[in-house]
Amino acid sequence: MGIGDKISNAAEDLGGKAKEAFGKATDDDEKVAEGKGDQASAGVKKVGEDVKDVFKN
Repeated sequence: MGIGDKISNAAEDLGGKAKEAFGKATDDDEKVAEGKGDQASAGVKKVGEDVKDVFKN
């Protein structure tokens, strides 16, 4: 996994957490769901990159 991918995934995860927190603070269920979706997407990408790393070695 390249450093750029790690940074991008971490940024997406943090953005999702911020979006979820904003949604909770403003009682906006749609933003909460978007934030959770962003976090899940970042997690899936991380797992995919980790699998690629295992097969490279």
